[in-house]
Amino acid sequence: MVGTRPEAIKLAPVVSALDRRGMRLRLILTGQHPLSAADYGLSAHEHIRLGCSGGSDPRDLVERVSRSVSPLLAERPGLIIVHGDTASAFGGALTAFATRIPVAHVEAGLRSFDPQMPWPEEEFRTAIDARADLLFAPTEISAANLEAENVPGRIFVTGNTGIDALLAVLDRLPRTSPDSGRSLVLLVTCHRRESWGDGLRSIAAALSDLAGRHPLEIRLVLHPNPAVASVMRELLPDKSGVRLLEPVTHEQMIKTMLAADIILSDSGGMQEEAPALGVPLLVLREKTERPEGVASGNMLLVGTDRNRIVASVEFLLDPGVRAAMSRRAFPYGDGQSAERIAGHIAEYLALEANPATQLRQA
Repeated sequence: MVGTRPEAIKLAPVVSALDRRGMRLRLILTGQHPLSAADYGLSAHEHIRLGCSGGSDPRDLVERVSRSVSPLLAERPGLIIVHGDTASAFGGALTAFATRIPVAHVEAGLRSFDPQMPWPEEEFRTAIDARADLLFAPTEISAANLEAENVPGRIFVTGNTGIDALLAVLDRLPRTSPDSGRSLVLLVTCHRRESWGDGLRSIAAALSDLAGRHPLEIRLVLHPNPAVASVMRELLPDKSGVRLLEPVTHEQMIKTMLAADIILSDSGGMQEEAPALGVPLLVLREKTERPEGVASGNMLLVGTDRNRIVASVEFLLDPGVRAAMSRRAFPYGDGQSAERIAGHIAEYLALEANPATQLRQA
């Protein structure tokens, strides 16, 4: 089940690993985000488009995805694979639960322990984990969360497939040397639903303050969601000193991250990627379901308070402080997560199904 850009990025390595094992795969592209299978190396596999585009009500999208997936399961696949905490993942999982088809949950066990941060993702992933048969936890912490909840499914610590995807991009990129004479680059992304309104206004105000106080090159990559992008264009006009960039591909974003000295973001994926790239990250959230990056010293939680954001960036303007947060670390995986997941799935299907069983990647 693939609904969003992050899901496509993180499931693509799993699809490749399963394909290498000779498993039959069928992809269901829900349409939550407009996706081209070719952009993620998925076009060689059979795929079905549901046309369930995202909207303002994530629960409505869950229901639409669930209804659309139901008739596709008449052949009863051996397993349905969902990823993370999106409406697409939850909708697909609900249909599988109702029809007693086993579910594998990639990136299981992440918890902020606050149903509002992030909303509705915390609720969705918890509900999927409560009934999934295979739970692929990226870290020991996420596995411990699942064990504490006494989930009935089998738990495996695999690492996060986002690191698999990141390292694959790094292998393709040319090596470049940083320009020591340039201004410090501050990269910003923000889109979380809980930040809409006051949060986005506060972030924009903090960036304007920083642009007026320090010789920084501030680059804000706009989110594809027009509701977010239009607000940031309004709040940060040309005179603000903040450069607004159009949405970019995953590879282009990695290049942009590598060129940054400091990152501010509320993205879950960036919380996984920034430590591996060795770029300090200030997380624009009050709580995170990825505490490993804080523990490794690569990121700090700063929320959306204007003054706190400004103070945190100014703290990192000290070269010594910035260097301490720029040491590369891999708290979320070693790039072999997809192979581990594929191995566990193959073992599960061998035990649970007859040799003719076919796997449908949904």
